[in-house]
Amino acid sequence: MPNWISRLMGGGTNTPAEQKSSGHTLLSLSQLGAANWSNRGFVSLCNQGFARNPVVYRCVRLIAEAANRVPLVVSENGRRVDEHPLAALLARPNGRQSGGEMLEAVYAYLQTAGNAYLQAGMVDGEVRGLFCLRPDRMKVVAGADGWPMAYDYTAGGRTVRLRQDEAVPSVLHMALFHPLDDHYGMAPLEAAQTSLDIHNAAGQWNKALLDNAARPSGALVYSAGGGNLTEEQFERLKLELEANFSGAGNAGRPMVLEGGLDWKAMALSPRDMDFIEAKHAAARDIALAFGVPPMLLGIPGDNTYANLAEANRALWRQTLIPLVVRVADDLSNWLSPAFGGATVAPDFDGVEALAEDRAALWSRVGGAEFLSDAEKRAMLGI
Repeated sequence: MPNWISRLMGGGTNTPAEQKSSGHTLLSLSQLGAANWSNRGFVSLCNQGFARNPVVYRCVRLIAEAANRVPLVVSENGRRVDEHPLAALLARPNGRQSGGEMLEAVYAYLQTAGNAYLQAGMVDGEVRGLFCLRPDRMKVVAGADGWPMAYDYTAGGRTVRLRQDEAVPSVLHMALFHPLDDHYGMAPLEAAQTSLDIHNAAGQWNKALLDNAARPSGALVYSAGGGNLTEEQFERLKLELEANFSGAGNAGRPMVLEGGLDWKAMALSPRDMDFIEAKHAAARDIALAFGVPPMLLGIPGDNTYANLAEANRALWRQTLIPLVVRVADDLSNWLSPAFGGATVAPDFDGVEALAEDRAALWSRVGGAEFLSDAEKRAMLGI
C-alpha cells in the first residue's frame, strides 16, 4: 500500500518528465511567525502561572507562607496588649478561616493579582468579622471626584454593592503600585509574563520533542533525476506536511520517504539552542520579578549570595519586610477607628532569619549610654 508521499507523487516514482514544470525543490516545515503570548488578566495569568508553572507557584507560596510567619501585635496608647478585641479578631476573623489563613490569602493575592480585598462584617455598628474576597470578582465604583465610593462584588450571577461612606469603610483595598492605573495594582506575576510564557513554551516544546523520539524539525529536499515537482504536487505535499509534521505537537514525528525525497534537519537541536540555560534564564527573570533570590528556588546561575542563609536574609530585607509592614499599616489605618485607636504592627523579633540583625540592633542600642531606658525601649519597639 503506497504511503502519502507516493500518492502525492501520482502513485509511483516514474512520473513523466513533461509534467514536471515547477522549479520547487525544497519544502520547509518550519516558519518563523509572530510570538504567541498568554492573555493578560488575573484568571489567565493564574492558569498559566500559578497553576502550571513551578517557579511561579513556589515564589507565591514562599512569599505568602514566610510573610504569614510574622505575628501582628496590637498596641494601645503605645503599649502592646495581648488581650484585646482587635487581637481576637485578627486571630479568628471569621468562622471558616484562622487569622493565618486569611493573611496568607492576602499576601498571595497581592503577588498574583496586585490587589487584595478584605470585607468588614458589621454587626450593630461593630466589626465582628473579616472576609478575604477574590480580586477578579471586585470592581471599583468611582465617584464624581474619581475616588472609589463603593465596590461591586459579583459571585454566582449576583452583584452586591459594598459602600465606603461609613465610619469604617466596608472594604479594605490593598494594591501594589501601578503607574498607569488609578485604582488597581500591578502584580509581580504580570511583570513576569514574558518570562513565564518562555518558560512554559520551553516545557511544552521539550515534552512534544520527547514524545516524538526527540527528533528536531527540518525540510524535505526533492532530488529525483527526472526533474521537479509540478505545481499541484508541490502544493499538495506542502499542505500534507503542514498538517501532519509541523507545530509543537508534531515535533520530531517520523516519516517514510520515497520518490527522490530526502530529509534535511534544519531546526536547532536542544544542545544548539542551549535549551537548559534558556529555561534557567527565564526562571531567574520570574524569580527577579517576585523578589526571590534564585538560589532559594534551586535555580543555578547568578548565585550572588555566599550561602542560603545570606540569600534568605536578602529575601526578608528586600521583599518580605516591606510587604508585611505595608499590610500591617493598611490594617491599622482601616480598623483603628473601630477599636478606640488601637494599632496593628508586625513583630519581627521571632523571625529566625532576622535573628542576627535583631541581636546587632539590641547590642547597639544597649551600648548607647547617652540614651535613657525609655528611649531604648522605644527604639526596640518595646
